[in-house]
Amino acid sequence: MNEDWKNGGFGLYVHWPFCEAKCPYCDFNSYVSAKIDTDSWGTALVSEIKRHAEITPGRLLNSIFFGGGTPSLMPPKIVGDIIDTALKIWTPANDIEITLEANPSSVEVDRFAGYRAAGVNRVSLGVQALNDGDLRALGRLHSVQEATLALDIAHKNFDRVSFDLIYARQQQSLSSWEAELKQALLMSSGHLSLYQLSIEPGTAFGFRAKAGKLGGLPDEDLSADMFELTNEMCSDAGHSPYEISNYSADGLESIHNIIYWRGGDYIGVGPGAHGRITTTLGRHATQTALAPFAWLERVEQKKSATLHSIKLHPIDHANELIMMGLRLSCGISISRISDVAGRAISVPENLFELGLIELHGDNLRASPTGRPLLNQIIQGIMF
Repeated sequence: MNEDWKNGGFGLYVHWPFCEAKCPYCDFNSYVSAKIDTDSWGTALVSEIKRHAEITPGRLLNSIFFGGGTPSLMPPKIVGDIIDTALKIWTPANDIEITLEANPSSVEVDRFAGYRAAGVNRVSLGVQALNDGDLRALGRLHSVQEATLALDIAHKNFDRVSFDLIYARQQQSLSSWEAELKQALLMSSGHLSLYQLSIEPGTAFGFRAKAGKLGGLPDEDLSADMFELTNEMCSDAGHSPYEISNYSADGLESIHNIIYWRGGDYIGVGPGAHGRITTTLGRHATQTALAPFAWLERVEQKKSATLHSIKLHPIDHANELIMMGLRLSCGISISRISDVAGRAISVPENLFELGLIELHGDNLRASPTGRPLLNQIIQGIMF
């Protein structure tokens, strides 16, 4: 069996698809539902984890990640049942990371204490903005005050806390983002995820933009200035830009997301969850049923919730490693990519001449100048 996945590790992703409201920028597989039979969902998620265990025996489990949707709407007991099942099926790493995403509007002291008791040791809060007007424009249900309180509760319950912000928002100036980021860095305990607002097709923002009703978005020059400022301020504050949108102090990087970026294996359970699984039959890309109740019905009927399992051609596998790995500041291994592809990787000379990429021994990475142009660089290098 090809064991290239060991370069990235092994993780479990659990998708909870339900939210209190659908944010206008969100293109994740999430839904608003008035009534949820949480017991049925908990039983089904545990069942799917056990099914996947049959094809991944003896693995060392590096991480568990509860995403969504809004996993902080899950009862702590279900979170605990899922964690207990995973830790019995696979061998937990000594430093296993167990992350739960949370929205500030759904944070309660007792609930967070329950997650901690269940085994969660890291929380990622979707703060998104430190300005009440912009929070409303982003469709968020919390205020800055509630976000601050949620962070306080999180810090009291967990050793590792991260939070997200979105920048390059409507009407946002460079100076206002600078002030907001300065505040965020003071609030941070070592990890921040900082994303430029992207307008995705099929979202409420996407429809508004198409109709010409989403004004005030920054142009390319201002967006580039915001990205450069973000990297400078975070680096000065001891938050290294270890990935294109993620910043951390040494040792506080997200273990789970690094599994994705380094091409490890991961199980995806829950509606619409993706996975990458290596077996004796090769490396497969998997995806489960998208609609929540179609997913639940399949599991309750003892059918596999995985609708698609596609064996990856070595070139496709290598292209994934390039696409994901170049997001990391440390870059990719030339020899690893060539071994996976079965042929040598070819890097256009003009990328070196323009100072967009750097080669350090076997390691290829985007330069500070090249990182804002990462998508173009990746397209130039892929097979």
